[in-house]
Amino acid sequence: MAHAELEATSPLVLLVDDEPQIRRFLRATLPSRGFRLVEAASGEEALSEAAARRPDLVLLDLGLPDMDGQKVIQGLREWSRVPVLVLSVRGSEPDKVQAFNAGADDYLTKPFGIDELLARMHVALRHARAQDSGRSEPTFEVGHLRVDLAARRVLVKDAPVHLTRTEYQLLAMLVRHAGKVVTHPQLLAEVWGPDAAHQTRADIAIKAQPNSSTGGANLPTIPAVTHAPQNDNAASLRVHLI
Repeated sequence: MAHAELEATSPLVLLVDDEPQIRRFLRATLPSRGFRLVEAASGEEALSEAAARRPDLVLLDLGLPDMDGQKVIQGLREWSRVPVLVLSVRGSEPDKVQAFNAGADDYLTKPFGIDELLARMHVALRHARAQDSGRSEPTFEVGHLRVDLAARRVLVKDAPVHLTRTEYQLLAMLVRHAGKVVTHPQLLAEVWGPDAAHQTRADIAIKAQPNSSTGGANLPTIPAVTHAPQNDNAASLRVHLI
């Protein structure tokens, strides 16, 4: 379940908890602190929402009605590096170690204070951005196009261009892999989630229409992906940014 959107570049948080009180509390708090929020009350719903929404951070309870939260972490780690902050009444050391071994990034025991939660959320997001910056240059420029990955900003002729979340994720991935070969499943999984990996074609271009906020500036059309001939299901795609 999604709530009214803030700016498209505001961090999107997936809250996975079957306790109505916790969801109600965070639903009232997080949007006022600059976070967009998507909710899930079960493990299956969490994995589905994560694939569909591509959150920037997951807040995860371990005691879910259909599966243990550890399995949710394992399911996410099969295809995603999204930071996972566990919120759980389980406070024993073995529970924490098990969660970290499954792929959790942080662990906060219930009940918790909102200031500590927010601080840990910011740390998790900062670490994720730092890892992204370490994998590629934080700013990419070609022609009149400038993509600032750290600030999540796109400019053409120094005018900001507003993209949908999916458009930005696609452009950011292309920037990080400029001039490299990526596999077809990698492209689909990273931008659209694991459920899209079975598709057999990805002919993609991005174009932002002029609007008043950009002074009529267009984001140049990017022939981003060309479909290579398949060879025993080992299709490869070459990314071109021109």
